[in-house]
This record gives sequence, structure tokens and C-alpha cells, in this order.
Amino acid sequence: MPFVATNPATEAVLAEYPSLSNAELDAALQRSHEAYLAWRATPMSKREELLNRAAELLESEVPVVGELMTSEMGKTFAAAKGEAAKCAMTMRYYAEHAGRMLVEESVATSGSRSGLRYDPIGVIFAVMPWNFPLWQVVRMAVPTIMAGNVVAFKHAPNVPGSARYLEDLFLRAGFPAGVLASLFVEVDQVAGIIADDRVKGVSLTGSERAGRSIAAEAGKNLKKCVLELGGSDPFIIGASANLDHTVPLAVTARVQNNGQACIASKRYLVVRERADEFLERFVAEMAAVKVGDPMDPATGLGPLVSRAQRDLLAAQVSTSLAQGAIALTGGAPIEGTGFYYPATVLVDVPRDSRAGCEELFGPVAVVRVVDDLEAAIDEANNTPWGLGGSIWAEDQAEIDAAIKGLDVGMVFANAIVVSMPELPFGGTKNSGFGRELSTYGAREFTNAKSFFVA
Repeated sequence: MPFVATNPATEAVLAEYPSLSNAELDAALQRSHEAYLAWRATPMSKREELLNRAAELLESEVPVVGELMTSEMGKTFAAAKGEAAKCAMTMRYYAEHAGRMLVEESVATSGSRSGLRYDPIGVIFAVMPWNFPLWQVVRMAVPTIMAGNVVAFKHAPNVPGSARYLEDLFLRAGFPAGVLASLFVEVDQVAGIIADDRVKGVSLTGSERAGRSIAAEAGKNLKKCVLELGGSDPFIIGASANLDHTVPLAVTARVQNNGQACIASKRYLVVRERADEFLERFVAEMAAVKVGDPMDPATGLGPLVSRAQRDLLAAQVSTSLAQGAIALTGGAPIEGTGFYYPATVLVDVPRDSRAGCEELFGPVAVVRVVDDLEAAIDEANNTPWGLGGSIWAEDQAEIDAAIKGLDVGMVFANAIVVSMPELPFGGTKNSGFGRELSTYGAREFTNAKSFFVA
């Protein structure tokens, strides 16, 4: 079955790419395995040189690859250019810092010399999502490759052009073929890839359902696995919040990437004493978000990635409205060409409704009023997910209470939750396990090898 890219704004088919036969897949895995045998011995200085070259190429092509991402999955052109620039910045960060992250460590023992090495383990197979077509791959692959591994990735079938671009970028920068390889493979080929002796680890960014499936296959074959899954991130508005600062960012936190981000804020928990003012201002600013052509600089919200994704979101909202939820703005798909859904604010959402207990992967915010910060933290933790969360307050005691109390992998105060190369990225509970980025991400797929010399 071919991989088909469809423009979600126009519904026009952009391109088709053939999937790999089993024989072609075997050859690709062999190339990656052979590339690893050479790459693991490549000096860090050479890896740094190649990664800086890839960053330079990407920086020169930001508008081109930005338009590619916009056409394949619908994010605004401004967001797409920002994503490409962030990828280049992260490449430069690891070119500068990976050597120190992975350097041999000395440990004092009774021996004459002892310590710890971080050795690469081989070919890492990655399953990547469509919502950040470049960033998700770069976030996972760059630290892993700098550790001396190679990465073969299966990208989402609706962003094949972005997958091809990344592989080509690394080749043009001078990386050996197979160090970063895009595999156009079908779902039924995935289990065989994980089981292949040449593959030593598995990483997935995607849905909880996909994560359970990948983890089961990895466990069956005793392969190291990292999972970055979904989330229902809380956005807590404390009693001391500066609403002039908070409200505009509350909107951005929900509509960024057209609402299709695992770390997007989805549940807004506001203490009762600030609820009326926050709701009035938040609803007004959400209602003012311009929906339209993602290539138009004035557009704040482009289309959802596909008809199926829009229909899923519409069903989640409509059934919740039927159960008693109230839409203060939005609440129904926009008719016409393209897969558009407006910025939406829901209140009085029943806990057993779909909007009350499922992840909403689109620009729909659920607002709940709580008595105080303690109640907000309890409500924030009352979910099977634990990816990220944010606290909006000027009182340091409120900030510290949220940082300590939230059962998530990442807490941001007075800032939107984002991924950055300096900090580990990952969650708790059903949001997955393992970490990407930072020193922790660089070491995930390494053998922490102890040594002792008497």
C-alpha cells in the first residue's frame, strides 16, 4: 500500500510513495547495521562536524521544509518554520554538548582505576507520529545518533515527504547511508522489525494504544523500549495569577499546532476566586482565533490533520454536549473544504463523558472551577496520564506546591510546557516511560558499562 500525503486544507493528494517489500526492508536494515559498525567507531569530533553541517543545511531551507510540513499536516506556516528552526538549534546543541554528556566517568573504588562508560548498542527502530513531522524525529534521533547508535524510523503514513526530507538531509550533510534511515513499512511489518536481531532498541511517540502494542513486542524480544505517549495536561490558574500574562498564553497553549500536541494544555483548572474573570477573557480570546489557510500569516488555527481526526474530535464534543456539557464558543466542525474545527471552550463537562475522560487532540479546552490550589492539584492528578502540566501564579508558595504536587514528568511555571534540549522530556503513568533530550535522552540507548581495574 503506498504512503499518501494529502493536504488537509485543500484535500488534494500531494504525493504517493511506495512501501518497502520484505526484501527491500531486509536490505535497509542490513545497511543500517553495517552503518552502525562503522559509526560507533567514528570520533565524536567527526559526529559533531556532520551534525553542524546538517543544521546549517536545515537553516538554509527553513521556508522550503516549512511549506512541506504545512502542506502535509496543516500546521500554520509560521509554526512549521519555527519547528524547522528548533530542529536546527537542537542539532547545534548536541553538536556542542553530546561529547560531555557521554564522556567516560571515573568512580572512586578500591581499584587503581574504575568508572563508567556509555557505549552505543546498535540499530534503534523508531515509530514516529505526524504532528511534528521533523521535531519528533530529531528529538529522538539526534541524541541517539550522537551516542554512536543509528536510527531506522517508520514515520506516520501521511507525512512521507517530511520523512524523505530528513533522511536526505543527513545524507547531504555527509552522514553515511543508514545512520538515519526512513522506512516506508506497513504496520504488519513492525513486529518483524522489532524481532530482528540487528535491531537493539525501540522508541515510539504516539498513542497509548500504539504504545501498548510496541511495548508488548519489545518485551517479547527483550529489547529496550522508550515510549512517549499521550497526555491531558493541566493548566492551573492560581489565586495569584497575572491574567494579563496568563490568558493569551492559555489560548496559545491550547491552539498551538492546531491543538494537536501531546503536551498541549487540555484541562484548565481555575480557582474559584479567579474563575469569572479568567473565563470571560479566555472565551473571548479563543473566539477571536482566526481559522483558515495555514499559509496565511494572519491565521492562528489551521485544519486538523485529516477528516478522520476532525470527525473523532467532533464526535467527542457532540456526545459530551448531549450529556450536559456547554460550549461557550465553538463546539462544531466548520463545513466546507478542509478539515477545520474552531477553537472551543467547554464547561460543565460530565466526568464520564468523552470530553471528560478522553484525550482531545484538537483545539478544545475543558475548563473546571475548583475551590483552591490543593483541589486543582488533586483534579490535575485525577487522570490516567502524566505528561506535563503548568502552574500560573506569582506567589512562590503556589508555584512550589504545584511543582511538588503534580504527578507528571514536566512542570512549567508561568510558561507553556515545551520540549527543549536542555531538559529531559517524558511522562508518568499512561504517558509512557523513558526520557528523550538532555543527558538522560543521550544515554537512553547506551550500555552503562562499569569497569574496575585492580
